[in-house]
Amino acid sequence: MIKTQKNSLLDALDIEAFQSGGHARLYEKFGAQLVQVEGVYGVQFTVYAPAARAVEVMADFNDWQSAQYPLFLREDHSGIWEGFVAEVNQSALYKYRIYSKLDDRVREKADPFAYHTEMMPKSASVIWDLAYEWSDDAWMATRGKRQALDKPVSIYELHIGSWRKEQGRSLSYQEMAAQLVKYVLEMGFTHVEFLPLMEYPYYPSWGYLPTSFFAPTSRFGCPQELMYLIQQLHRAGIGVFLDWVPGHFSQDEFALVDFDGSCVYEHPDDRKGKHPDWGSLVFNYEKNEVRSFLISSAHFWLKYYHLDGLRVDAVTSMLYLDYSRAEGEWEPNELGGNEYLAAVDFLKELNTSVYADFPDVHMMAEESTDFPGMTTPVHEGGLGFGLKWMMGWMNDVLKHFRRDPLFRKHHRTEITFSFSYAYNENYIMPLSHDEVVHGKASLVYKMFGDEWQKFANLRLLYGYMYTHPGYKLLFMGSEFGQTYEWNFDHELHWELLQYDAHRCLQLLVRDLNNLYRKHPALYELNFERAGWEWIDFDDPDCDVLCYLRKSEKECLLVVCNFAPIVIDSYEVGLAEESSWEELLNSDSRRYWGSGQENPGLLTTQAGERHGHEHALTIVVPPLGISILKKIDEK
Repeated sequence: MIKTQKNSLLDALDIEAFQSGGHARLYEKFGAQLVQVEGVYGVQFTVYAPAARAVEVMADFNDWQSAQYPLFLREDHSGIWEGFVAEVNQSALYKYRIYSKLDDRVREKADPFAYHTEMMPKSASVIWDLAYEWSDDAWMATRGKRQALDKPVSIYELHIGSWRKEQGRSLSYQEMAAQLVKYVLEMGFTHVEFLPLMEYPYYPSWGYLPTSFFAPTSRFGCPQELMYLIQQLHRAGIGVFLDWVPGHFSQDEFALVDFDGSCVYEHPDDRKGKHPDWGSLVFNYEKNEVRSFLISSAHFWLKYYHLDGLRVDAVTSMLYLDYSRAEGEWEPNELGGNEYLAAVDFLKELNTSVYADFPDVHMMAEESTDFPGMTTPVHEGGLGFGLKWMMGWMNDVLKHFRRDPLFRKHHRTEITFSFSYAYNENYIMPLSHDEVVHGKASLVYKMFGDEWQKFANLRLLYGYMYTHPGYKLLFMGSEFGQTYEWNFDHELHWELLQYDAHRCLQLLVRDLNNLYRKHPALYELNFERAGWEWIDFDDPDCDVLCYLRKSEKECLLVVCNFAPIVIDSYEVGLAEESSWEELLNSDSRRYWGSGQENPGLLTTQAGERHGHEHALTIVVPPLGISILKKIDEK
């Protein structure tokens, strides 16, 4: 007996927008929507399956016998199936049974637009109402000012499942809220960034092989529990970014792959549709319906979860047809180049659409090449991202800090070159999860030297990062010098904080965050050339860099020593007679250093140095950084 009622949530404008690639709110129309039809409550099911000859709903409320709940194919040739089932409530489990026109296989598929999912390894979709009474109005009303380009943004990147555990199990979203808020506030970070939370079957993928693009993983709780976590962070004045993965998806049979016997989501040409490194499938950016699907996913997370930005994963793999492919494994575009022009257009459409509806968020690109105009607005010929990860800086500085200090002077461009392009894009400086896995070693063990030198080098690296132009990002555990590589199955090694070296490093990161937030010279002109000035980058006698960070009303002097020797009387050339006060010294005993500091008020003396007529004499600490502030004397 047929129990499905013909009904639709889609009008002609929805279909036109869907088919043109410009629909940004498909999540309001597709999937399993709790609605009322002619006074009866139930669920409206809507799914895109253009190669299907029949689609049925199979669920726990019909003992998974799908024949009694068929969906109806729209007559507008859109390939959309829909229907209303009365008296179905929240928490019901369901899938679609799809009969293809192309073969005899019967496919049982999770809903691509499901708001909630069954706990993995089970794979049914869950009917869910996303209603939530938010209480973060103060944050939402002011976040545009709080995270503008002339404000300090310091990001704590973390993996929810392994930040902390209790009796061997991960914390839930709700359990995590109080602990994470307290810790982030104590450490002085302005934002957190979660590794991907879209539902994913393979836990060791860390979320980078998603199967659901509208449902957070149920491993840590229901959607409202994630909303609670984000709300509590917002109420404490902490922004929330999410790693979002539009570049590829998992091949698990219950999900998007081969959805109706045709390539609904993946590109049918393996040269474009299969990712050679990750064993995943690549979205078909040439298909308008797929573009609408992905753009809607981005809007969904920003709207329903109040996220303050999305970090778009693996942009490089999207932009290039020859990414990780050998000669003969890819075909040039119609212009003869290696750019995937459809993906380029998609990213422009994505960013334009997001910023039109959410002008106070950040769209951030993880991109490792010099593809032009990454953070240039689309109307000026760019891709339209707000920010880009500074991958070149990360690779260069980590290479430099592995080197024996005896030879660093011969490779100084590894730490100076980034200043030459620091203003080409709006950069985030990332020391992320990717640098502490797969045999790469933890950050502290990447540093050269014995234990004292390793920690001194890492303190220097952090000080250098916080005084370099750009936003900052640090992966969890690196703030206290975790010695083990990150293990997604194990919580961070918090027990290391019983040791002075680790506790003092954590204290340094906290002080750097507070210094960064307190002093406009470190952030007000972060993305303008007027905010930074070289004093010396090529001292022939010692391995020292000197530069100024400036705002309209403040000037800071930064002196970095990449050698393990103390310079008792180092002269820094300055343009005018002035007095200076040391704000932070990474060699302080407070940070497990040797105590080579500059107490009291320091005043310049007449004398030519670095092309200036005045010189400030300071003690330069070994493998250390000294940050001084110019004092205006009335």
